[in-house]
Amino acid sequence: MIGYIVPHTIYPDGYHCTPELPLPFASIANQKNFIDFCHMGVYAQPEILKGFQVEYAERCRYKPDMGKSCVRFKRMDDIPYDLIGELMAKMTVDDWIGLYEKKSKKIILIMT
Repeated sequence: MIGYIVPHTIYPDGYHCTPELPLPFASIANQKNFIDFCHMGVYAQPEILKGFQVEYAERCRYKPDMGKSCVRFKRMDDIPYDLIGELMAKMTVDDWIGLYEKKSKKIILIMT
């Protein structure tokens, strides 16, 4: 799996569950039966998810096989590379850190 993270040099607090790890942002993995692409903004920001789903439906012939932040592609020829590029450009590192801090503080408050 290839992971794109926010390094500790930019966000020293790291991932709230395991602070010694950097903050995850996106990843891509080759699984046995599919290619898995994950983007944390899709999970954390409903507007990004909705926009992705609308664009996906317009550009792809199959319905998306999605988890909370992941999209699974069963066929290499069906990967909308341009849409993934647009998705990656929708959120800057600063946007992600701000959203993450806002959401993670709510999670921590609920857990305590």
